[in-house]
Amino acid sequence: MSEQSTDLRETVRQRYAAAAVKVTEGGAACCGPEPVEVDENFGSTLYAADERDALPAEAVAASLGCGNPTAVAELREGERVLDLGSGGGIDVLLSARRVGPTGKAYGVDMTDEMLALALANAEKAGATNVEFLMGTIESIPLPANTIDVVISNCVINLSVDKPAVFAETFRVLKPGGRIGVSDVVADDSLSPDQRAERGDYVGCIAGALSYAEYRAGLEAAGFKNIEITPTHTVADGMHSAIVRATKPVTTDTSSEAGESPDACCGVNACCTPAEAAVDPAQTITEAKAASGCGCTS
Repeated sequence: MSEQSTDLRETVRQRYAAAAVKVTEGGAACCGPEPVEVDENFGSTLYAADERDALPAEAVAASLGCGNPTAVAELREGERVLDLGSGGGIDVLLSARRVGPTGKAYGVDMTDEMLALALANAEKAGATNVEFLMGTIESIPLPANTIDVVISNCVINLSVDKPAVFAETFRVLKPGGRIGVSDVVADDSLSPDQRAERGDYVGCIAGALSYAEYRAGLEAAGFKNIEITPTHTVADGMHSAIVRATKPVTTDTSSEAGESPDACCGVNACCTPAEAAVDPAQTITEAKAASGCGCTS
């Protein structure tokens, strides 16, 4: 990772750590926590009143997203859900309610303060089918092919390595699994410099992908049925959007694709000097990412 990327990640971490501390300290005050940000484009106002009322005040106050991914992910009883950048836990707790006791909701976050807040919120909510994990969304601490649905609320735009996020999301999803993400997306006409003029990186603006870049990133990771639907404007030419996509159901196509008996990860002669993608239309890296097996070397 470059020095600039490392610095950006640390800036993001510090910003959200400070937000968690503010909520925690406010929760100990006589009047309870105040929302970290009050903005019609971001935060808890994007959730229905009955959803907010059913959760601990601290989980609601810590909400910094640009949408409500649990409302669009079509979660079902018994499913396993993963929230990328789970923060204070609002989307994990809502997901846990939707998937019920036979399902499970995971959250992954890189900020100690947010994880501590999320665990406290889960205890207050009495949620037993949740688990919060320390980690980054570029290296998700879960096995491959174990998650039914991946959600995220205005976090992918904060990543300094979005191809890694898409590849990791694809890896942990089961075949046939899906994503239902809220994120900030830029008009294709805006250059990176123009996006930066509209807001900073930690404010979810400068790091946003364009529509075409987002689609290309998901396609490179192996996703299909990609839909990117804007919901509201957050800056000039910048929009909160709902992103949906699916991981294809894998089938045994070795005879059709010319896969050799010793192939793995979508590559013949895997991890040897002679390795080559089974599908000639893919590079070796693309084939390994699309296979979901976690092999990258």
